[in-house]
Amino acid sequence: MNVALIMAGGVGERTHQDIPKQFLNVYDKPVIIYTLEAFQQHPDVDAIMVSCITGWEEILWAYAKQFNMNKLRWVIKGGATGQETAYNGAVALKDVCVDDDIIIQHDSIRPMVSADIISDCIVKAKQYGTGLAAMRCQETIIRTKNGMFGNENIERWEIMRVQTPQAYKYSKYLWVHEEALRRGITNAVYTNTIMVDLGETVFFSLGSDRNLKITTLDDIDMFKALYKTKRDEWLK
Repeated sequence: MNVALIMAGGVGERTHQDIPKQFLNVYDKPVIIYTLEAFQQHPDVDAIMVSCITGWEEILWAYAKQFNMNKLRWVIKGGATGQETAYNGAVALKDVCVDDDIIIQHDSIRPMVSADIISDCIVKAKQYGTGLAAMRCQETIIRTKNGMFGNENIERWEIMRVQTPQAYKYSKYLWVHEEALRRGITNAVYTNTIMVDLGETVFFSLGSDRNLKITTLDDIDMFKALYKTKRDEWLK
């Protein structure tokens, strides 16, 4: 079984809005619904769980009913951090998943994820145990500690830009989050950062510049433009 775990626990402070950014309306539809649609429509995704910001669970269920998200089977309470939100999902799936099931962790605020990205993520996870959407970096990279100056280059070929979705075999996913807490790791950005901190090797899958993460109001404008382009392509 392949289960999409959608991370929707953030409050979206950088958008300076009264509601969480995953629930902002774009073209009369919440951002999170665009994200859920990508997994709803994917033939290899069997079920969806959302780890949701507290107080918005019933609103999400209402939207899911309105937009026919019938693969959404669980809405659970998110956490105070991204790591806690992911951990809550891992624990909630204990009675649902077996070791070799695939967990596809994805940000609710990446609504432009494509079917090809999801597919390759799943394929890599089944083959290697992990599959992280990622891309080569095209810009010049300089190391800095304060954002004001730097004096050390980092070779572009040495780094990858990691996105979501990130797919893992369930046994590894659960182990990573439980082991992190045992070792006192409590505020990791993503599951892949915990894996690397624990000495694990991660494998990359297809990423895209279009796989936009919405963190600011400027990103909303970019999403609108990208979505309009995609919609126009459908109508041709």
